[in-house]
Amino acid sequence: MAPHPVIQAIIDFSAGAAGGTACVLSGQPFDTAKVKMQTFPTMYRGFIHCFISTFQQVGLRGLYKGTTPALIANIAENAVLFLSYGLCQDAVRFMSRMDKGADLSDLQKASAGSLASIFSSMALCPTELVKCRLQAMHEMEASGKVARGQKSTVWTVVKTVLKTDGPLGFYQGLTSTFVRELPGYFCFFGAYEWCRSTFARHMGTSKDGIGILPLMFSGGFAGGCLWLVVYPIDCIKSRIQVYSLAGRQEGFIKTFMGVIRTEGFTALYSGLTPTMVRTFPANGALFLAYEFSRKLMMDAAGA
Repeated sequence: MAPHPVIQAIIDFSAGAAGGTACVLSGQPFDTAKVKMQTFPTMYRGFIHCFISTFQQVGLRGLYKGTTPALIANIAENAVLFLSYGLCQDAVRFMSRMDKGADLSDLQKASAGSLASIFSSMALCPTELVKCRLQAMHEMEASGKVARGQKSTVWTVVKTVLKTDGPLGFYQGLTSTFVRELPGYFCFFGAYEWCRSTFARHMGTSKDGIGILPLMFSGGFAGGCLWLVVYPIDCIKSRIQVYSLAGRQEGFIKTFMGVIRTEGFTALYSGLTPTMVRTFPANGALFLAYEFSRKLMMDAAGA
């Protein structure tokens, strides 16, 4: 028997939060390298150079810079995402004139995931802005875009945003986030469900019975598909959120055209290596934590 809709919403929200926590803890150093290389592509020769340089200049804590807002961002994003994902599946059933609780196709689940990303973007954008600024603060100072010696903590970044731009300043890069999330999560959930379906078909079992390793591979494969599709958009979003620290930054289209004109198309893929290295363990951990915590709570609720 399906649990009460409120109980179901709480379960989806909590499982999403568990998944977001697992994702950050398993992949933060790679995310830091990604943001640094996106915003300052000429400063590093590659992923290994960025990783070693950061460690030599700032120490291990430099690779975990922005972990607090990253945790808040991922917990908020994934909690809202998976809560909305459940509700958007019901919306897809309604629009498709299907019975409540009927199984959706992989394509329909991908559409529900894309729709759910609209709501998660609103939760993600403010915390991701703080995270990106903290991660790239050393490079902003080294390039002379901001004064050296500034204290770099979550609270100082929050105060600076409020002082210079007000509460709406936290939504710099929101358009880029929407443009990234809508196609990105269509690919993310579509690839995840397709991969699980493929494993289930070959193993002669249900999606829920494929086991830990196929489940984690499906999550990693989904993350890889997402980033290959949306990486250039994410690069522009990172630049808008980081460079706006030094003053008013152009919007998505002007920033995009400026990068193409001055740095070339390849600059939009700077930092892709650490992203792809990170995506398998991070997204594998995300879905493992989500699926198992959700199953645990559903069993406890008697569903």
